[in-house]
Amino acid sequence: MPHAPQHADVATAELDSALRGGPFHVALRAAIAARGLPLQRVQHHLSRHGVKVGVTSLSYWQQGARRPQRPESLRAVRALEEILELPEESLIRLLAESGDSLSGGQRSGSRSYRSLVEASGVLDQLLAELGCPPDGGLHTLAHHERLRIGARRELAEREAHHIVRAHRDGVDRFVAVHHGDRGAVPERMAVHALENCRVGRVRWHSDTGVLAAELLFDTRLRAGDTFLFRYGVEDGTAGVSREYVRGFDSAGGQYALQVCFDAAALPVRCHRFAQHSVAAPRSGCQELAMSGRHRSVHLVEPRVRAGFLGIGWDWE
Repeated sequence: MPHAPQHADVATAELDSALRGGPFHVALRAAIAARGLPLQRVQHHLSRHGVKVGVTSLSYWQQGARRPQRPESLRAVRALEEILELPEESLIRLLAESGDSLSGGQRSGSRSYRSLVEASGVLDQLLAELGCPPDGGLHTLAHHERLRIGARRELAEREAHHIVRAHRDGVDRFVAVHHGDRGAVPERMAVHALENCRVGRVRWHSDTGVLAAELLFDTRLRAGDTFLFRYGVEDGTAGVSREYVRGFDSAGGQYALQVCFDAAALPVRCHRFAQHSVAAPRSGCQELAMSGRHRSVHLVEPRVRAGFLGIGWDWE
């Protein structure tokens, strides 16, 4: 009995170290050990949270043999943070950072982190609050985004131009989602309707910097109708921005992304990349040349596929 407190102190110290430095599987194993829970009990607690994960999968996760990547698995990671009495986002962050490598050996967990946040239920929660069905009734024909990076190297503003076609009658709105960089404060962001729409309800999740805004069309589309609209989000609430990623659930139309930099904050290099899933390695990395006068880089994908496309940049 005299040795139990000492053992607990060691387990707690190992857990603290693992949560700070990772990797994910080491932190998960340390958290389970610190709580003294057998995997069967962890599985039982997960089922009470409405998440089904097998004991074998849990074992693989803590050994590093497999990584959670499906939406159900990522919801389980969120539940594990509560079950194991860990700080919110602690395991999700490690999972993002350990799976997110950029070209040239650089690493940034911000955007893959947001992809994980989306899959782990935060976005589902916001969309449910807005009464948005999984199928919004619109197909995207073209989606053009323009980012402005400010003098503090922050994501200052994002503007989006959508061309859509309704595939059922009665569609009269679109829910826009903005993922702020890590540390963003969504309640301080501003959403602007720029063309053919007006801003309706706005919801956000402060801990993850995710904002969802309803854009109302003032017309009801019929199946087959096309529609164009533009909106913008003023951000500027987070720290240094290093990349921007857009996710696509299915194949679709054209996508273009332009990133414009302030003259007082120019990156040393920029590159585009693709990613098949949140846990997959990045591919198709290609350096992008910056236009001299307008200080911008861009990518154009004539027909997107399911997965992720993005642009990253290095500061020095």
